[in-house]
Amino acid sequence: MKKTIISFFTICMIVGISNNLNAQNTATESADASATIITPITITNTADLNFGDIIDGTGTVTLSPAGVRTTDYQAFSGTQAGTVTAASFGITGQGDYTYSITLPTSDVTLTETGSATMIVNAFVSDPSGTGTLSSGAGIVSVGATLNVVSGQTAGVYTGTFDVTVAYN
Repeated sequence: MKKTIISFFTICMIVGISNNLNAQNTATESADASATIITPITITNTADLNFGDIIDGTGTVTLSPAGVRTTDYQAFSGTQAGTVTAASFGITGQGDYTYSITLPTSDVTLTETGSATMIVNAFVSDPSGTGTLSSGAGIVSVGATLNVVSGQTAGVYTGTFDVTVAYN
């Protein structure tokens, strides 16, 4: 009988120890989950790129993001300015976030109604490359270079180009 009690006691001890060992092998803790939805970034054209009135010649007309026009050819003379404006875009989104600006890297063709063409390239912006949405808004101004060839057909030349903004 004594052996039975000792055996029973030994079995109870082994089961108790093994239960304690299993209980010490796991632990549980909770964590919170969260997500923040931010305002989507948007871009709106507020002014078109306009090189103004240009006399026929060969060379380039450069328009800075500040709207300052310069030329590198002699056929441009006089005070014929016409409407000269840098392109302007309003940017909205999450306040104080930064964004990247992507300008055309390829030539953009302007076409006159009769099919004559001119090339615009070397796009630049202010801010350049990246901007910050102070209080959730910003402005991107864009300039470029217009390439004029001798014998350019008189008329109004038009074309489109894309400016893309994205959160960094």
